[in-house]
Amino acid sequence: EASDDPHAREAVELFAFRAAREAAALANTLGGLECLVFTAGIGERSAPVRKAICERLDWLGVAIDEPSNAAHAEIISRPDSKVEIRVVPTDEESIIARHTRMQGNA
Repeated sequence: EASDDPHAREAVELFAFRAAREAAALANTLGGLECLVFTAGIGERSAPVRKAICERLDWLGVAIDEPSNAAHAEIISRPDSKVEIRVVPTDEESIIARHTRMQGNA
């Protein structure tokens, strides 16, 4: 998961920046943020990416619990976090298969 390649680190930083930027934009549109949900491949499996995104959103009250994050727990927010942070597993392959079957029946 971790890489010494500076280009890889830069790519992760850019991804986290953009994800946090979009979450902040949505929080502005919605008038706040109650829950932040990480899902799918990166969201489910990359504790460093989740941490990098959450650190950029600390001004919104997002406070990540590092041990829970490292353990890939379902809830990874600290007790004092104003925003609940969750990791929700998905089954992307089943969803793709279901959509493919629906397209075949159309």
